[in-house]
Amino acid sequence: MKVVERYIMRRAFLLFVGALCWTLAIAWTTQVLARIDLVTDSGQSALAFFEVAALIIPTIIPIVVPFAMAGSAAQTLSVMNGDSELVVISAAGASRSVIVKPILILAVLASLLSLFVQNGVEPYARQRNRDLIANSRADFLSLVLQEGTFRKIDDGLFVQIGERLPGDRLASIFVADSRQQGTDLIYYAKSGAVIDQDKEKVLLMNDGVVQRKTLNGDVSVVHFTSYAFDLSTFDADTSGVTLLPKDRTTSYLLNPDPNDPRYQREPYAYSTELHKRFSEWMLPFAFALIALAVAGDARSHREARVHPLITTICITLVVRWFVFFIEGQAKTHPSYAYGLYVVPIATSLIALWFIGTQRTMELPRGWADAISSFAQRVNERLTALKLRLKARLTGAGKGAA
Repeated sequence: MKVVERYIMRRAFLLFVGALCWTLAIAWTTQVLARIDLVTDSGQSALAFFEVAALIIPTIIPIVVPFAMAGSAAQTLSVMNGDSELVVISAAGASRSVIVKPILILAVLASLLSLFVQNGVEPYARQRNRDLIANSRADFLSLVLQEGTFRKIDDGLFVQIGERLPGDRLASIFVADSRQQGTDLIYYAKSGAVIDQDKEKVLLMNDGVVQRKTLNGDVSVVHFTSYAFDLSTFDADTSGVTLLPKDRTTSYLLNPDPNDPRYQREPYAYSTELHKRFSEWMLPFAFALIALAVAGDARSHREARVHPLITTICITLVVRWFVFFIEGQAKTHPSYAYGLYVVPIATSLIALWFIGTQRTMELPRGWADAISSFAQRVNERLTALKLRLKARLTGAGKGAA
């Protein structure tokens, strides 16, 4: 590899790693926040939460890698063009392959990374994630019925246990049940225990009262010697973990169990997932070609209405939307599954045509004008806000003086 090619590849690789890390961090944070209840509601340790959080990363990588590849390639070429480096390379008599080759090598590596993660790591990470969540709910009742805590079991159902006694007995039991619309039930009991009754979990309360309040304000209080409160619906069933098609390994998707109830209900979902894993790995390569078609020419971009990076991201978003749309349709119409291969291949061929004919891929004029006007309005508002803040700070400084 030539010195110039190594230089371009090094710059693109550093930007790719940076873009990948930042994008992963943002996407990971949004996914982790949705699972914070694993600790707050289920009483799990922070270690279990961080393990679940770590297992989310492989599920995000195949989605993020293509955009990181496109952004890093477009930004690298755009900066080099702005610094006249592409012009110098062209004037030195170097062929266009000097620019294209390092970007495509990096794109091939990114595609192989996506292929490996999506087929070799992601399914096992998803399965482990589901096992952890199922295990966190396996002993749900014992976690909820903790001494001295007021815990929410379900919407409108709260339980508090004052004290745990020897022999798995409970003392000072309080239950508030407002799940039935128009009726509030409050149970007090001196003692009780969680027992198995006809293979179901039951909270047996002894020596207590139940207070019933209706919507019109009527209140009735009934004393009971013993009362059985059904908890079986809140005891998680851990006899088996339900696996979706995206949780299955590639080998299973190639030969699914015909007796699998979910496969019998949604056979096309399994074939769609298989086609997805064998097609989406081409997206980083296709997106790199888009970046080359947009920003790979050694000429001034002053005539362009939109920055090449924005143009690249907009085009790749449209392509990704088509992939998502076809994937959704293929789950009910199997003929759409072939479109999962058509989109990246057709995108690559179109980008190659732009590169081969030395044309610049740009957004439609209407889109470019809309983006430019929007960016101009944002810039004007930010400038006005900056001036107002500066004026206020100046006035505050004079007042203090």
